Amino acid sequence: MKKLYLLLSCLLLITLSGLAQGLQPTSNLALLKGKVTNFKNKALSNELVLLVNDVTKASFKIATDAKGNFELLVPITATYSLKYKNFTKEMDYTKMVIPSDKDAIYEVLIKIDPPKEFVLDNVYFDTGKSTLKPNSNKTLNDLVDVLKLKSTMVIEIQGHTDNVGDEEANVKLSQARAESVMKYLVSKGIEATRITAKGFGASKPVADNAAEEGRSKNRRTSLKVIKD
Repeated sequence: MKKLYLLLSCLLLITLSGLAQGLQPTSNLALLKGKVTNFKNKALSNELVLLVNDVTKASFKIATDAKGNFELLVPITATYSLKYKNFTKEMDYTKMVIPSDKDAIYEVLIKIDPPKEFVLDNVYFDTGKSTLKPNSNKTLNDLVDVLKLKSTMVIEIQGHTDNVGDEEANVKLSQARAESVMKYLVSKGIEATRITAKGFGASKPVADNAAEEGRSKNRRTSLKVIKD
């Protein structure tokens, strides 16, 4: 059995040796063995890693264990996009080619810095209200999956508005919207003790409120990691 090593961002993991102790490669499935760490080399557990076939779009997903390791069997003779899940977004990491070699083992090291604050794109409310629109469900359900995987994580849901209208009313609206998101997460099985909600109104803009493009960016729902 031969080993093939994949270079990712000039980082090569060659610490594993010998035959695979868990999954085994076959004549048509390669074994991808990997580790996910931050840039201080701390192992990251419960991180979702995805390998997506560039042609068929078939997706293979695995979560890292307590030591940041993962093993995944994938079909050979294909080009894949290696991704990781950043809360509700799939983030591209690198491309990798799995050639036709039989019984191949690839070993990869992925280095990321998970964010402490994150904007929840595609969370929508009725105009001037705190009622969540149905097209918010996918994003929020993705967040539910992450929070169930990261069972010790504590977060704050933050609501923000633009500067149009009464300041006090904007604070109340942003608070109500943050609470709506919190209630949705709780309804899907996330413990209420792990979530707080805070409305900031227009006090924390991320863009210029002078134009609609900027105002639309300021009308947002975000989360802050309180405890990993």
